[in-house]
Amino acid sequence: MSVVIVGGNDCMVRRYIGLCEEYRCRAKVFTQMKSGLKNQIGQPDLLILFTNTTSHKMVQCALKETRGQNLVIARSHSSSMAALRSILDAHVR
Repeated sequence: MSVVIVGGNDCMVRRYIGLCEEYRCRAKVFTQMKSGLKNQIGQPDLLILFTNTTSHKMVQCALKETRGQNLVIARSHSSSMAALRSILDAHVR
């Protein structure tokens, strides 16, 4: 299963990826808006939006690029490991 995480903290990227690997998921994490973001998102099975630590523009870009795809979108105000774990528990296992 592929997961794209939009938002979160820069210092937590390795931990986000490590937790996704525990659930046997491949993860891409975008914590900051970069040029070419829309080309890097791809076609994930699960899109996780950490809404407290990302800009509205970045969320809208991610949603626009995944529109029409068969995927699950999960939003969380918190960008903690516990929040990510609960999302993965709900949608992966």
